[in-house]
Amino acid sequence: MSDLIAVTGATGALGTLVIDQLLARVPAERIVAIARNPAKAAALEAKKVQVRIADHDDRAAVDAALDGVDVALLISGNEFGKRMVQHENVIRAAQQADVSRIVYTSAAHADTSPTFIVTEHKATEQLIRESGLTYTMLRMNSYHENYVPFLTSAPETGVMIGSVHEGRVASADHVDYAEATAVVLSTDGHDNLAYELAGDTAWTYPELAAAIAEVSGKPVVYQDLSSEEHAEALRANGVDEQTVGFLVQLDKDVSNGVSADATGELHKLIGRPTIPLVDGLRAIAART
Repeated sequence: MSDLIAVTGATGALGTLVIDQLLARVPAERIVAIARNPAKAAALEAKKVQVRIADHDDRAAVDAALDGVDVALLISGNEFGKRMVQHENVIRAAQQADVSRIVYTSAAHADTSPTFIVTEHKATEQLIRESGLTYTMLRMNSYHENYVPFLTSAPETGVMIGSVHEGRVASADHVDYAEATAVVLSTDGHDNLAYELAGDTAWTYPELAAAIAEVSGKPVVYQDLSSEEHAEALRANGVDEQTVGFLVQLDKDVSNGVSADATGELHKLIGRPTIPLVDGLRAIAART
């Protein structure tokens, strides 16, 4: 069988980093980068990996992209309302190609979490299990990168609002998740396992505010609100009603502990401590 490793979403933030991490582990000719946009894929061609163009809405194109592939990485899509069809196209194409293993970037505790944001991840995991394919689920907690909006706005006002109360978040950096993904893609021993990947430290929102203050050099404090007060404050800042509902529910889920589990599994996979929140935010600030 072929020993090709395919990465879907290869031009995205996570996919690009996974490609780079794989290049440190396997020859470039073993890596298949699957991308939707040929222009964005040009940078990947310069890295000497195989580039195959396929829109996940196009089943025939996905079939062709996975032809001859041994291990396939399905990076979860970001087109809400469309991604279940896209995920299923990749899963069926993986069956058609007789891949030896499919790896999926899922969400923390996707099989048991009550939070609304894991619904499609849970459904995708179920599809993968029902497909009969050997799998590895990479259930990723929050990213440091998710807090860029606070990083850019809070230093200007000095205040970061939310309704997470005592909730904690065990976030990690894209670099950490990408390295763990590359390890799983390029080594054996991960068949039919689900890894709960998270940062080493579960931080509070006051600690997030302190990290932003340290990176920006400006004072920032966290103001904790009730869900109703939070919603009103967001509306007053011109946030649309759908986004208000999303953000308030997200904070409610955090307050209930959905992101607090610092499992240590990410640290173990990558063989080093995860990047601390303040260091991750500092690197993000340096790039923007």
